[in-house]
Amino acid sequence: MSFGDDFGLKRKPRRIAEINLINMIDMLFFLIVFFVLTSSFTSETGIDISKPKAQSSKNLPKQPLLIGITRDGGIHVNESPVSPKALGGVLRHYMALDPDRSVVIVADRDALISRAVDVLDECNLANVKKVSISTLRE
Repeated sequence: MSFGDDFGLKRKPRRIAEINLINMIDMLFFLIVFFVLTSSFTSETGIDISKPKAQSSKNLPKQPLLIGITRDGGIHVNESPVSPKALGGVLRHYMALDPDRSVVIVADRDALISRAVDVLDECNLANVKKVSISTLRE
């Protein structure tokens, strides 16, 4: 005679505890897709620029200082607007922090060439050793 039988109670068989992995796998897959999609929508300078094309384009190994020149002649250094007069001081500041840092000019293809020449001249006056112009590969 068992204890449960004395009082008219029947014992229910115990279910074995298990972890449902399907829900966990679904959640991990959702997180991976979310991070892949959100990380692919970053832009280089944070301003709207359509680059010219060149056959000799190549990727740079180190993170350069990005100088954007917009269609209307505005200058941006790492997404921050900078006046043409203040550009030299900003470049000297960055070169004092890292003298080997390269500068990439990301100019809109419809921007005035005189603005790009002004930026190149300021780079030369700030003793920038490596200056490149960003293009799209054909």
